[in-house]
Amino acid sequence: MTLERAIAGLFLLLCLIYGYTAFVSMEASLLPFELNMTFLPNTMPKWLSILGTIVGLVVVIQSGPKADTEIDASEIDYRNLRQYKLGQALLLLGLMVAYALLLRPIGFLTATTLFLTGGSVILGERKFIMLIPIAVSTSFLIWYLVQEMLGIFLRPWPWFI
Repeated sequence: MTLERAIAGLFLLLCLIYGYTAFVSMEASLLPFELNMTFLPNTMPKWLSILGTIVGLVVVIQSGPKADTEIDASEIDYRNLRQYKLGQALLLLGLMVAYALLLRPIGFLTATTLFLTGGSVILGERKFIMLIPIAVSTSFLIWYLVQEMLGIFLRPWPWFI
């Protein structure tokens, strides 16, 4: 079994579980006036699960074993993973975990600014004069859109403010 087929199988399983929860468990939680609406709160999850299942099936079916054993230049060579930048990928994953853990204690604006700055530094950006204002303004813009436009509360400042 190729790695591509295994990942597609896991994706297919995830979409099927997601679809099961979208079709079964969300039907009971609809309010009476939502039953006759065209676009329900569970419409998007239903379509995402259907499209994800179709994509997963297509990839599982089409990613059969190949006849030639030569590795194409555009494909990942799994026998020599050390040639890729795994350190950067692991640092970014660690940064994502740190972001999730620090989001409540230090606030959305600070955590997002640190995440964007740290991620850019890990990926090789060194122009701090441009990097920091862009990270701060992007954090504020995302906070404003989510908080004020969508009406979803995000704690912008640290817990002690």
